[in-house]
Amino acid sequence: MSVVGRKSKHCLSFDVEEHFQVSAFWSEARRQQWDTYESRVENNTRKLVELLAQHGTKATFFVLGWVAERHPDLVKLLVRQGHEIASHGYGHELVTAQSPEQFRHDVRKAKDILEHLTGSPVLGYRAPSFSITDQSQWALTILVEEGYLYDSSMYDRFQRSETARGNNGLVQIDTGAGRIWEVSPSTLNVCGFQVPVAGGGYFRLFPYATSKSFLQRLEKQGAKLVMYLHPWEIDPEQPRMDGSWTSQFRHYLNLHKMERRLAALLEDFQFGSIVQILGAAWCKEHEKRVMVDAIDGK
Repeated sequence: MSVVGRKSKHCLSFDVEEHFQVSAFWSEARRQQWDTYESRVENNTRKLVELLAQHGTKATFFVLGWVAERHPDLVKLLVRQGHEIASHGYGHELVTAQSPEQFRHDVRKAKDILEHLTGSPVLGYRAPSFSITDQSQWALTILVEEGYLYDSSMYDRFQRSETARGNNGLVQIDTGAGRIWEVSPSTLNVCGFQVPVAGGGYFRLFPYATSKSFLQRLEKQGAKLVMYLHPWEIDPEQPRMDGSWTSQFRHYLNLHKMERRLAALLEDFQFGSIVQILGAAWCKEHEKRVMVDAIDGK
C-alpha cells in the first residue's frame, strides 16, 4: 500500500557512508586505505531510493562529504527525487576525537561540497556515531556559526529517563551563537531508562514485531519518531572487515533481513524528511515570535 497523499508524521533518515567507514572498524591505518576498498554506497543508496519511491516516502540523507566528492551524481539523484540532503561531516571522524578547529573545518568542508552539488542550503548535521555528547556540546555552537539550523547527533541511549531530553525527538537548545533544533533518534522509557529503538543495530537486533510494538507505543504517547538507517544495512553481500567479535556482531547482524524490515516499516508508519517535520515547528516558532513582537509593540 502506498502512503502517497497521507500526512507525514515521523522523520526517516539515512547516514550515507561506505561499509568500511563505520566507527566500529576505524583505525588510522585503515583510514589511509579507504580509496582502495570496494565502493558499494551508490548501488545500496539507489536501492533505497527505489524502495522509498514505491512507498511515496521522502527522507533525509545525511551524506558524508567524502562520499559526495566521489559520487556527485548520487547526491543529484537524491535531490531530483525530492529527498533532503544534510551533512554527515566530511571524514567520518568522531566529534570527541577532534578539536573545535578541526570540527569547524570538517563541517564547513562538507557543507560547501553538498551545497555546491545541490545548489541549496544544507540545514542539518549528524555526527558520526552520534558523537556530540554532553561533554562536546561546544560543537553545537560551531554548527550554528556555520549556518546549520538543526542537529541530529545527541542520542539519549540508556540514560536515566529523568536526565534525557525527551522522546518527542524535537527540542531547541540555546548555544553561545543562538538556538539550534536538536532532532534526537527515538528512545523508549523502559524501567526508568531510555532504550534505543530508532534504527541501526537496534532495528536489526529486535524482531520486527518487537520494534513495531515499541514504535507504536511512542506514537501513542504523541512522540515524533526519528528513525535512522545506513545504505550498507541492506547489503548482506558486502565484503567482511576485520575487527573485534563485538564489532563484527554489531555490523553484520541480520543484514539479510533489513530490506524486508524497512519495507514493512514504510507500510506501517508515515514518514517524511526531517526538514518537512521541522517546517511545522519553525512556522509555530515564527508565529510565536510575531505574537510576542506585537504584544511588545515592535
